[in-house]
Amino acid sequence: MDIPATQREVAEFLARLTGHGLVETHISAVFLAGEEVLKLKKAVSLGFLDFTALSERERLLRHECAINAPHAPGLYLGVEAITRGPDGALRLGGEGPAIDWVLRMRRLPADAFLDARPCPDAALLEALADAVAAMHASQPPVPGPDRLRHVIDGNLDAMLGAGIPEGEARAWHAAAVALHTRLAPWCDERAAAGFRRRCHGDLHLGNICLLDGRPVPFDALEFDEELASIDVGYDLAFLLMDLELRHGRPAANRVLNRYVARGGDAALLRGMPLWLSLRAVIRAHVAARRGQDWQALLRAAMAWLDPPAPRLVAVGGLQGTGKSTLARALAPDLGPAPGALVLRSDDTRKRLAGVAPETRLDAAHYTAEANAAVFAELRRLAGVALDAGHAVVLDAVFSREPEREAVARLHPSFVGLWLEAPLEVLRARVAARRGDASDADVPVLEASAARDPGRIVWQHIDASTGTVAAARKALDLPPVASP
Repeated sequence: MDIPATQREVAEFLARLTGHGLVETHISAVFLAGEEVLKLKKAVSLGFLDFTALSERERLLRHECAINAPHAPGLYLGVEAITRGPDGALRLGGEGPAIDWVLRMRRLPADAFLDARPCPDAALLEALADAVAAMHASQPPVPGPDRLRHVIDGNLDAMLGAGIPEGEARAWHAAAVALHTRLAPWCDERAAAGFRRRCHGDLHLGNICLLDGRPVPFDALEFDEELASIDVGYDLAFLLMDLELRHGRPAANRVLNRYVARGGDAALLRGMPLWLSLRAVIRAHVAARRGQDWQALLRAAMAWLDPPAPRLVAVGGLQGTGKSTLARALAPDLGPAPGALVLRSDDTRKRLAGVAPETRLDAAHYTAEANAAVFAELRRLAGVALDAGHAVVLDAVFSREPEREAVARLHPSFVGLWLEAPLEVLRARVAARRGDASDADVPVLEASAARDPGRIVWQHIDASTGTVAAARKALDLPPVASP
């Protein structure tokens, strides 16, 4: 055990008490028991934190419990004192002065932590995005000016201190400062609008676990309120960076799109190049300090500061043609990281109604007025994202010519894809759908098929076979590599 000398008696006591091993970080020691774990904060001072005072360790353990328990119910079980009994032996709880303090938590299996698991499937990725969106929505705004320049400068110092070559460190710093200079007024506007909140602060896959089958964030940053009081997009960016570098861009893209679908915050895309880069650089200098590979992380950080131009794609066609499947397949390869924002009419309708995407709506939400509101919101969000420099894929039936003409005017890069398949194929697909945001059934499909869509000038694609390959060719994207 790498425990300060002043805590060795406590650590040895906890090791005997629990008896199932120990997990250590540079600031904590977690002692494993059969059903619980006991977390001891190490009495260390590292510059950016100071746990040497007993009173501070108690305060921060109580704070850690308070900020995490609402988002991970049943995981945090309380804070306990370690005291000395009349016989001189240490004990957990009891009367008398505290010798030290521990946080009691429910013990989870090793494979409950998302950094120890294979790439999550689509359902788990969306549940993960929902959990993060709910956490952010529950937190009150934190006013104050933009502080990212301080974070950028601090990361330069950390890179140099970790042994990253000065030329590479300063090249990143110069590019990050230049981008931040352009973004700083917008960052302040975001804070004034309520998007700076008391966030998680350390939202990577290792700090997300499966609790009773649900992904929940835990172990939020507790020792520095300023570091944790950040834009929700910057908080999300750590998770997106971790997903992309561990599991690939499609995973990160799926979480991004579900997150925006739940809250409508397409504007966060403007900050994503800088936020992703910052998160990667933090991990790079940590890796360098540990003697691990940091070059790939720094390359990603540099690339994200120079994003490609935005693009606008719309995917239309009758229900069951596979619009959403195609949109999700195309999005990771379009525009800046972590891929295009997919704006789906079904998701937008549910958000405007104040319900989750999978909640079914009645006919009152499908009137001409409701449809007009949905398409107006789609165009608004697309404009926000494109103005932020991001790529967008619009996903809707687009059965009316004025709808198609309106989205085509949003950006000069526009490409419209019109999916077609035999009606009997579409009937079978629609009838088989489960757990989807679309409320369309076979009668809705048949009513749509009976309407004249007017002149369709978009590129027609056979949706019964080879849809993705044809769409990628239409968008001048390289073919998907064979496994």
